[in-house]
Amino acid sequence: MNDNQAPSVAPPTAVLPAPAPAVGVEPAPGAPHAGPRRRGPAGRFARDPVAVTAAAVLLFVVVTGAGAGLIAEHGPNSAALHAVLADPSGKHPLGGDGSGRDVLSRLLYGSRTSLLAGSITTCVALLIGVPTGLVAGYVGGWWDTVSSWVANVFLALPGIVVLLALVAVHGPGLAVSMIVLGVLTAAPVFRLVRGEVRRVRGEPYVDAARVAGLSDLRIMRRHILRVVRVPIITQASLIFGLAMIIESGIAFLGLGEADRASWGAMLGDASTHVYDTALLSVWPGAAITLTVLAVTLLGAGLRDAFGDAPRPVRAPRRRTIRGAARGPGRATEAASTGVATPAGTTTVGTDVLLSVEGLRVAYPTPDGEAAVVDTVSLTVHRGEIVGLVGESGCGKTQTALAVLRLLPAGGAIRAGRVEFDGQDLATLSERGVNALRGRRIGYIPQDPMSNLDPSFRIGGQLTEPLRAHLGLSRDAARRRALELLDRVGITDPPRVFDAYPHQISGGMAQRVLIACAVACEPDLLIADEPTTALDVTVQAEILDLLRSLQREHDMGVVLVTHDLGVVADLCDRVAVMYAGEIVETATSADLFARPAHPYTAALLAAIPPAEGGADRGPLRTIPDRVPSVRDRPTGCRFAPRCAYAAPECAVHPQPSSHGTGAVRCARVQNEVIAWTS
Repeated sequence: MNDNQAPSVAPPTAVLPAPAPAVGVEPAPGAPHAGPRRRGPAGRFARDPVAVTAAAVLLFVVVTGAGAGLIAEHGPNSAALHAVLADPSGKHPLGGDGSGRDVLSRLLYGSRTSLLAGSITTCVALLIGVPTGLVAGYVGGWWDTVSSWVANVFLALPGIVVLLALVAVHGPGLAVSMIVLGVLTAAPVFRLVRGEVRRVRGEPYVDAARVAGLSDLRIMRRHILRVVRVPIITQASLIFGLAMIIESGIAFLGLGEADRASWGAMLGDASTHVYDTALLSVWPGAAITLTVLAVTLLGAGLRDAFGDAPRPVRAPRRRTIRGAARGPGRATEAASTGVATPAGTTTVGTDVLLSVEGLRVAYPTPDGEAAVVDTVSLTVHRGEIVGLVGESGCGKTQTALAVLRLLPAGGAIRAGRVEFDGQDLATLSERGVNALRGRRIGYIPQDPMSNLDPSFRIGGQLTEPLRAHLGLSRDAARRRALELLDRVGITDPPRVFDAYPHQISGGMAQRVLIACAVACEPDLLIADEPTTALDVTVQAEILDLLRSLQREHDMGVVLVTHDLGVVADLCDRVAVMYAGEIVETATSADLFARPAHPYTAALLAAIPPAEGGADRGPLRTIPDRVPSVRDRPTGCRFAPRCAYAAPECAVHPQPSSHGTGAVRCARVQNEVIAWTS
């Protein structure tokens, strides 16, 4: 929907009874019905001949190096006068070097040195770079600034010069040299991991994990590290090979440990006798080349094996048939007896579950802060469904995210209170809010396919919050998850439990998200466009499901939507938002029958008429568009688009009691106006 269009709503219509497949059990287009059993990384790796060959070569080097004492007849430093530059023979299969040492023995023992050098450097680089990069990319703030500055300093250092200076000062030492090299190479690992984490931390499925109440450490370990492991594997293989080459270079220059066999030292000895026995340089050169190549190709194979994971499939944005609304008579009589308060809310009973008062959400801009939500007040009672409606850009989703404390980077609550069951979420610590999310506050986001982690099966994502919040065992969480899948209308729960997100349809994914949201039986459910991009049949079933779950658990529900047909069908009370503020609250019945604000009346006028035919006239729209946060009028924010604007609209109106709710309109404060189209 464009910002300059009013949300279109279909009137109550009769739906012809047509046979349709059971929604929630159909496979995604092109996917097999039973869902093929996927092979894991091991299977994908086994089908890559290059990777398998590289692994075999590296395994051969490791095994022969470890068993050098059993294979070689001579020690790596044992010298004999008759073996000086000796040709290959039965006693010396690869001949002797310039000092009379057995070449085969030194070649086998030298593999230990090269592999140890690569292992030390790689482990140090990963142990430093991966955790710091994860935290810097995920948490940001001062830690990101400081750690990035330190990494830039290390990147600016000439690594080889530092190593040579260390050897000159400290003396030869393999372990110390490779540890220092690992510290130096940790900086590019940090930059790589930080960049990948910053790329994925805003993904909807990461927000969904936070909504489920999972700790930051658990999210980084399970959801983010799993995604960034592919570039880490590639970088690790490159560091391993680099360390082997640098160690060989140091030994070639004669700066290595004299009593330690090394391929680089063998090359150094061969260089002095290149005109006598050129074959001496072939064996260590071939060993270095093949081993580094094998490590690099093995890393590429592991990257492909672990990276060949299902990717999120976004539901296609198609024009949906709006309808299945049962009219404004759905609102309960109890809600219609509320009394408006000065803040613009309607009090229904005394069991207040969520109370938002004067909420202001702002983002930094070059000219200062811009408030996307301004002095919003809203009340939700236990067992009540409150609809939050308005055009795109009015601040509905930002209000919902502020309640969840999941605002995007830069956004912050600058004023107001967000009280949930007596606790102010605006000032509560992140640990305290995390304990409520998923357990007592559920969330159904838009675009279900993007909010399911493509790397995990559906069952793992369902059982994770159950185990984290309720402390259930693996088997108990599985049984509970299967019960939830059955409750939300999926007819084959075991199959969906074992499926990946790409193997189910959009309707099934939406039901899975609903099951995740109500898994811990929360007191408050926030649903952001729960029927987006779903066809009319699925929409009706999802709405029936939400209504039945709400009644079962006596939940309070905040329903964010553009669809006034959904509001008429489901909501007890409605809050209409425009340009960051609530302009009208009323019971559903009163809002549809007697809209008090001209913006509400304009939205309702955009509903297509019930009767069809070519003579029904053009669809009515609201002229112009919602003003941006930088261009909001100083008076009534709707006045530039309002057909009833008057001089008194130049003053910004305050909410006043009206009927069963409140309205923010200067012309309604002292008179009742019947808005006409």
